Amino acid sequence: MMGVTNENGYIHYSEEIIANVVGISTMECYGVVGMASKNASDGFWELIRGDSFHKGVKIHSKENELNIELFIIVEYGTKISVIANNIIQKIRYNVENYTGLKVTSITVNVQGVRV
Repeated sequence: MMGVTNENGYIHYSEEIIANVVGISTMECYGVVGMASKNASDGFWELIRGDSFHKGVKIHSKENELNIELFIIVEYGTKISVIANNIIQKIRYNVENYTGLKVTSITVNVQGVRV
């Protein structure tokens, strides 16, 4: 369970809400084509379209500390290390500022490159 207690009470966050913040933050970064999700039927990674960005994110929480893992597809010709660092900084900033939860680690998995 992820949540924050303050002077007004307790705020609970679902994994899907945190994952959506992560997905939207990621999509705002230069060089990201989209989030990726493993297709259950054939096991291949596919580009996620629309408002389902949370499907490309895994959230692991323990005592209000978050370990975030995300799966992305990047644009061909971009410097992947720079893209990944930008994503990590943006996710950490947005999640911690929007929710008050502490982000312990962020793992960026590049699952494909698109022209």
